Amino acid sequence: MQAFFNWISIFLALCFISTLITSCTSGSPKADRETNLQKSKSGQIYQWTEAEGKRFLSDIRQSITTTKAWTSRAQEIRSQILQATGLQPLPEKCPLNPIYGEKRIFDGYQVQNVAFESLPGVYVTGSLYSPTKMPKEPPGILSPHGHWPNRDDYGRYRPDVQKRCAAMSRMGAVVFTYDMVGYGQLADFGWEHKHPETMKLQIWNGIRAVDFLISQGVDPKRIACTGASGGGTQTFHLAAVDPRIYISVPVVMVSYRHFGGCICELGKPIHENKDFKTNNVEIAACIAPKPLLLVSVGTDATETTPEVEYPFIKYIYGLFGKQEMVENAHLPEDEHGYDYNKRAAVYPFLAKHLNLDLSMAMNSDGTLREEGIIIEEIEDLYLFDENTPFPKNGITNNSDIVWDF
Repeated sequence: MQAFFNWISIFLALCFISTLITSCTSGSPKADRETNLQKSKSGQIYQWTEAEGKRFLSDIRQSITTTKAWTSRAQEIRSQILQATGLQPLPEKCPLNPIYGEKRIFDGYQVQNVAFESLPGVYVTGSLYSPTKMPKEPPGILSPHGHWPNRDDYGRYRPDVQKRCAAMSRMGAVVFTYDMVGYGQLADFGWEHKHPETMKLQIWNGIRAVDFLISQGVDPKRIACTGASGGGTQTFHLAAVDPRIYISVPVVMVSYRHFGGCICELGKPIHENKDFKTNNVEIAACIAPKPLLLVSVGTDATETTPEVEYPFIKYIYGLFGKQEMVENAHLPEDEHGYDYNKRAAVYPFLAKHLNLDLSMAMNSDGTLREEGIIIEEIEDLYLFDENTPFPKNGITNNSDIVWDF
């Protein structure tokens, strides 16, 4: 009988502990988010609830009432991103040691496959698009790509990336589109995208990509960055930490409660620690008061941009008296991507702020001029081959990176 009562006592104690744990965690925001995850119409997971996200923006707006206050807040966000990724202080910059393939001449633009070292032995691969009639000190545009992993619709090799790079170079800009970590030809060598340090290296590669563009003779005061989805994330990450970015055009990615779904967007605690909290709306606003265009659609996590994200950012620009420098192109019926309608929305903004020739990319009726743009095969956009072998010092996997040199 005594043994029976002992078992009863143990059972009641376990029940009490279970109840205590439940009561302690059920009221926490983190537990609420983990047990009540919501998704956008396109299936993107919301990291914050609607109420939490709106309350956060409201609190920030009430606390930030001067340009000085926002400047301080933006610096705090920059520091958080760099500290969380291990980039503060920034690493020493090694020589770029660029490698160039042969130029391919097309209708109004030319393409050259290139690579440079962002760290010793770490090569960033991409393609450099430029006008066939090069203006003196042209503007530069970075074009990071998103998470399109299928080989028939892949990364920076997608038709929409090639079309926008060609069109923007026809307009008079030097455009560099580059592979994310673990994408493109280096993925064939052994690099992986889903690695714990991908966010750190990806942001650093973006900073070095700015260095590379400047080395091509572009105007260092007229550098833009634009990409969609994960490329949109790269766009506002880079614009937040590198003041040399003059124009930011993140496409279908700035959401007040969705922060991405990949390790390159969520792998480091840039949004929250015990003493700090932010979201992608604030990160995107760090570029204020310089030109910013938010491109949003009604079918993904950017569906609320006209009512939530854009008004908040416009308020921040208003503190500087520069509301005209931020715009929102909302396409309620469009889907996630950087397709025709997005390009038609982006080109006029870039032309206006970079002094580009819009007539080279768009007709007077608003339709795109994409005739003559050649969509090349994936292998055509690879740099390394028998004539241009991969360097002997080149690193072929994520684990061999040396940050301290």
